[in-house]
Amino acid sequence: MTPSDIATLQQHLLDALSPAPEETRRLFHGRGRCWPGLEQITVDWLQGVLLVALFRQPEPAELDELKSMLLALCQSPAWQRSQAYGLLLQHRYLPDSPGEWLLGEPMEQWLISEHGLRFKLDLGKNQNTGLFLDMRYGRQWVQANAQGKRVLNLFAYTCGFSLAAIAGGATQVVNLDMAKAALSRGRDNHRLSGHDLNRVVFLGHELFKSWSKVRKYGPYDLIVIDPPSFQKGSFVLTRDYQKILRRLPELLTERGQVLACVNDPQIGSDFLIEGVAEQAPDLRFVQRLDNPPEFADIDPQSGLKALVFARIPA
Repeated sequence: MTPSDIATLQQHLLDALSPAPEETRRLFHGRGRCWPGLEQITVDWLQGVLLVALFRQPEPAELDELKSMLLALCQSPAWQRSQAYGLLLQHRYLPDSPGEWLLGEPMEQWLISEHGLRFKLDLGKNQNTGLFLDMRYGRQWVQANAQGKRVLNLFAYTCGFSLAAIAGGATQVVNLDMAKAALSRGRDNHRLSGHDLNRVVFLGHELFKSWSKVRKYGPYDLIVIDPPSFQKGSFVLTRDYQKILRRLPELLTERGQVLACVNDPQIGSDFLIEGVAEQAPDLRFVQRLDNPPEFADIDPQSGLKALVFARIPA
């Protein structure tokens, strides 16, 4: 990052905070490679906390200049009007992705809202906060299409899709994730949003050993598949996604829908379109959801791919 790059970032943030968004939003997405020199930095507005994430170790002089700019930003009228609480710099290139509070008292958790739903986020102690902001339109699509449906949420993490489905009128949501701590946070999020937990199931299991448990609650009108690219010992996207796709016919209702997602920049939409055609040929590709505009990328296939498929009855 040159001084000119950092000045560009400063102006971008001043503009983005004038005024600050009412809900949680990404303010700067350098990883979309639209801003040369700033490819390894992102900035998120967490409704009072500014989270700046570095994905590459900068030179000491670069880091000093970045910190100086951020502290100067905190003195700006735009920052003062935002009523921001704190500024957190996260070093994603280091083991455990430690956070460094540049302004405000350190804290580990923070409450935010998105589209009327409430989420508890982790700050400065985990690699991810607990909510992937680029999936905002995916959650809204689920909320808009969940009325009266039974929903299966695979790789549920902290249950963002589950909250959206219940808010949209789903009769039941089944969340499966091997990380029980993440599912526990999902319960917290449902409670924060005032949801009826009797309509929500939490399965803390490894998917490929749990098909019988998944089938027990089906068939499903809507299935969400949003896996990590790699999960040590349990999932490799390029190897294991096909195993999920071939199970779809036995899990879906006659007119069921699937929201299948990939967020690996090296893998394009064709991976899913061709995979579904091969493994679940009675499903048809319907659309790829747009990504939020703040996640602009010079290559549309590098960003999040969230694809909708629908079962076509015979």
